[in-house]
Parts: sequence; C-alpha cells; structure tokens
Amino acid sequence: MLRLALILFSLGAFSCKSEEPTPPKVNIIDLPAVPPKEYTFATTPFWADEFDKDGLPDPAKWGYDVGNSGWGNHELQNYTNANIKNAHIENGVLTIEAIKETSGSSTYTSARIVTKGKNDFLYGRIEAKAKIPAGRGNWPAIWMLASQSDYGTQYWPDNGEIDILEHVGYDPGVMHASIHTKAFNHVIGTQKTAITTLANWDTEFHTFRVDWTPDYIRAFIDDKQYFEFNNPKGGWEQWPFDKKQHILMNLAIGGDWGGQKGVDDTIFPNKFQIDYVRVYALNP
Repeated sequence: MLRLALILFSLGAFSCKSEEPTPPKVNIIDLPAVPPKEYTFATTPFWADEFDKDGLPDPAKWGYDVGNSGWGNHELQNYTNANIKNAHIENGVLTIEAIKETSGSSTYTSARIVTKGKNDFLYGRIEAKAKIPAGRGNWPAIWMLASQSDYGTQYWPDNGEIDILEHVGYDPGVMHASIHTKAFNHVIGTQKTAITTLANWDTEFHTFRVDWTPDYIRAFIDDKQYFEFNNPKGGWEQWPFDKKQHILMNLAIGGDWGGQKGVDDTIFPNKFQIDYVRVYALNP
C-alpha cells in the first residue's frame, strides 16, 4: 500500500508540473495621455518695443549680429551694424530692409537685430505684429536662441532654438513655426515644426506669437494656434528650454532654404516691417 501511494503521488506531481496554469483574464484599458499643465500670462507686457521713436532701433533694447559668414545656411547677405539704411524706425514701424549693393564679398546688405545681453527672457508670451515681405529669395524670421551655452558641446542645436515665424519667398503665404534641439532638428530629420497658410500676408500686419512655459511651447497667428511641442521630460537633449533666450529679427537673402529657387533681384529693396514686439510674463 505504501509503495502504491508513492507511485500515485509521483504520477500526480508529474501531471501537475506538465500542465501550464491558465493565466488570469486581464482587461486592458487605453488611458488618454495626460495633458500638460495649463498656464496663464500677464495681461500687460513687462517688456516691449513699440518703435515709436524715429531713427535706429533703441540701443538699450537691441544690438546687431553682423557679417557675411553665411550664418550656417550659405546666406548671401552682409548683416550691417547700426546702418540706418538696413534697420530704421519711421511712423511707429521698424523696417528691416534688404538692399542689393556690394558690401565686402556680398552683393546684398540687410540687418539682424537681437536682444541678447540687453533683454534675455525665461518663459513668457512673446508677440510681434509684422508684415511679411514678398519676393523669391527672401527669408524673414522672428525667432529665439539661447543666451548662454549650458548644454552639450555645441551652442546650436544643443541649447535650443524657438522659431516664432519663418517664411521663404518662393513659397508665398506659407508660415512656419518650429523648435530645434539636439534630439529634434532638421539636420537629423527630426525637427518639430508646423505650417499654416495666411491670407493678405504681404499687404497687412498680423500678430505672431509663442507661449513658452515649462511644459509646452505653442505658436499662434492672429491668436489661432497651429503648433505645439510638449516637454517630453527626457532631459536637455529634448528640452533645453529651461534657460534664458533672446529675440532675433532678421531678413536673410538666399541660403540653403530661402534660396532653393534662386533670388529675384527685381524685389529689392525688400522690406520686413514690424509694428511692435511685446513680452508678457508667465503667471506664477
């Protein structure tokens, strides 16, 4: 009897080991993505330039990037320094003017004005009212770059770029907003960008803005949103936008993008006009 009991026990144990247990039934629920925290902004700008004094841009607010190095894009213009022909204020409007003229090794002059070192910003609502110039070969932009180099080994793209507005003349009426970082940039084909079309873009002034917060960057034209980039929370390679940036406004000629279909020399002088630039603080 004892031997028979042992045999039956062994068979029972072997049978239990050979059977796969039935897995429990699990209901899988797809949870919606958690939306980013929403922020609000002050209703009165804490920094602004209304361009209400004729002459050169206010030197307390604006400096100049100068030269004809191509600016990493094989651009054709020479950016001048405090040259009233290329950047001047008249009747409450700033005009950045590109001119066809010999300047060093360049055949065009223009201006690129910047707030770097004078007015650098961390978060906020940045808004400009502008009228875009028409013409094949021009490349106007309102954008932001880091005011310091805290991340990575390269100033760009490691420290970030925010494009509030870009337009290339050969693609009339198509407006672009983008961000560039080490992980997301056009050089490696991962750039985060959006486009929208705009009526009366070269005959009327429109408002271009970004809302920059710790959790998202959104772009708008005339208060209509068309771009959003949410903080991936994956480190500075994806989101270096927790450091100060400065504003740039320029009118480039030609280049890898703006000059893809050549430059029409009949468009000069070519004028990029800005009515105001305002920065609203992020509310606590």
